[in-house]
Amino acid sequence: MSTQTKTSKPQGTIEQLAINTIRTLSMDAVQKANSGHPGTPMALAPMAYTLWNEVLRYDPKHPLWPGRDRFVLSCGHASMLLYSVLHLAGVEQYQDDKPTGEPAVTLDQIKQFRQLHSRCPGHPEHYETTGVETTTGPLGQGCGNSVGMAIAQRWLAAHFNKPGYELFDYDVFVACSDGDLMEGVSNEAASLAGHLKLSNLCWIYDDNTITIEGHTQLAFSEDKATRFRGLGWHVIEIADINDLAALRKAYQEFKATTNKPTLIIVHSIIGYGAPDKQNTEHAHGSPLGEDEIKKAKAFYGWPEDEKFLVPDEVRKNFAEGIGARGARLYAEWQKKFDEYAKKFPELAAEWQTMVARELPQDWDKDIRSYPADPKGVASRKSSGEVLNDVAKNVPWLIGGSADLAPSTLTLIKGDESFQSETPGGRNFHFGIREHGMASALNGMAISDVRAYGSTFFVFSDYLRPSMRLSALMQLPVIYIFTHDSIGVGEDGPTHEPVEHLAAARAIINLYVMRPGDANEVAAAWRAIMPLKKHPVALVLTRQNLPTIDRTKYASADGVLKGGYILADAKPGTQPDIILMGTGSEVGVCVSAYETLVAQGINARVVSLPCWELFEAQDQAYRDSVLPPAVTKRVACEAGIAQGWERYLGFGGKFVGMSSYGASAPGELLFKHFGIMPENVVAAAQSLLKK
Repeated sequence: MSTQTKTSKPQGTIEQLAINTIRTLSMDAVQKANSGHPGTPMALAPMAYTLWNEVLRYDPKHPLWPGRDRFVLSCGHASMLLYSVLHLAGVEQYQDDKPTGEPAVTLDQIKQFRQLHSRCPGHPEHYETTGVETTTGPLGQGCGNSVGMAIAQRWLAAHFNKPGYELFDYDVFVACSDGDLMEGVSNEAASLAGHLKLSNLCWIYDDNTITIEGHTQLAFSEDKATRFRGLGWHVIEIADINDLAALRKAYQEFKATTNKPTLIIVHSIIGYGAPDKQNTEHAHGSPLGEDEIKKAKAFYGWPEDEKFLVPDEVRKNFAEGIGARGARLYAEWQKKFDEYAKKFPELAAEWQTMVARELPQDWDKDIRSYPADPKGVASRKSSGEVLNDVAKNVPWLIGGSADLAPSTLTLIKGDESFQSETPGGRNFHFGIREHGMASALNGMAISDVRAYGSTFFVFSDYLRPSMRLSALMQLPVIYIFTHDSIGVGEDGPTHEPVEHLAAARAIINLYVMRPGDANEVAAAWRAIMPLKKHPVALVLTRQNLPTIDRTKYASADGVLKGGYILADAKPGTQPDIILMGTGSEVGVCVSAYETLVAQGINARVVSLPCWELFEAQDQAYRDSVLPPAVTKRVACEAGIAQGWERYLGFGGKFVGMSSYGASAPGELLFKHFGIMPENVVAAAQSLLKK
């Protein structure tokens, strides 16, 4: 590659100047940070420029506009591509859904790329920077999120749109990489999108054939175009990403495709323009170096010694492109919404409630209560009933299962299934794609619907990365996990979650709720639905749980505080021993309590269905439930002890699992592994003798 003579002013057409501005900002930011990924932004700059400045329905001044197109950078390591475009487009920063009056990404923040408190972190963070539609970086997740966004658009259109008032008709665009397509979650998501014929979804695949280890031939030799055609996608291939006319034609072809999602394969050169490092792994994940950057800038016709240069004509070009187009489209949409609100006030009010993550008045009026019953009901069954009680009054509560609805009992009765022909259905069939389901749920939650998904608790392992991202992004996704313990029984240890409660509780900001009977289930749903920034893992049993007599024991409303005193032998006094349990083991603790009380022991039972919610209460309340002076404590749970030390201290005892389960009827397994009232009694008595 030959270099050009030094120039003091950038050379080229306005399109080329804008593209090279994206490239040079990305190179300079990575170099200054001495960390990052310059090569992909350099390669993808033509795609980003043409899409944002010429195609995207997006108003930089109103970046939360509901009618906007969504752009997801699934290859989040290429974050400087997105930050550069957000800067050039002049996207405004919002805080708590209100404009702050400042740009989302300033040049100074780009100069602080990957530094503390910059709005340009190493990977795009949803809550850091307005214009970042979802947190990406774990490869494949943006792809999965985008399917949820496209699903949400279809559902919102079916629910809200009226003739002449097509408020929700946006498209979802995704930039993805070789790494994204190698990850299994993207294939699950692509399979679901193809089945649902999501023609509002366009993935732009950067086929640059380079990963960290070298050429993709090392591990990735499949025919991606054939794969996606087999998944039901329309596939377009562009030989050279620098061919702007081909890019424009591809976007038009996507818009004209109405019966399937579109994959645009763009062939690019990673690190394009850097003579010694382009098309090698050395352009992927580390700074190019000052000398190489100068050579690349010379190739672009760019001043070699200028850093973070943004020509005035490039800013003007973006203002006349996405700025003017976005302002016009937003104004048209807002006028239409104002008219819509007058004609359909109830629907408009419903939408505004959704956006605020609020709930309708009296949303919980139909939640049932359960009479005492020693035979009881499985918490998966009572949850299915309460879910339907809630769904009557919260129309945007939508979700489904990973092909397990007959077992997880999560269908909304009387409603349609969501399919391409019935996009207003509230019952989703995500298929046996747990990870894809959870990733899609995040995209749905970002899009303002209240989304839930379900599977067996043991398969939370399959979706854990997406559940962690729900927590990281503060998305109130509801994960309904059934078959929660050795109570699964005959299916055996492969299906019996033992360490999973501890693993779920380890996820920061995730509320793990394991209710102990049907009324605790009802109270759990009352606690879950108002949450705005916390995802929930609702953990439920396969086997029946006795419904506790609430005339004899405390109200289940204590669940709203995460933990409460269920039974006290001598109220108002300090107990001799505290028995703690969750889920199916609350009943075990109650039985043990009755034995101890009959022996004259001042015992207390504490139900702790949600540790995170309990820890959110003030210290006085927590101390009233678990007095620090009472150190003799027994915890019972059909899982491992990990985490219980928080409440047991050094002197407590745990009755639970220390091994994997086995295959046998569930009631026999509880006996076999010693999770029985008599063992809780024995543990309590041994502590009392000390």
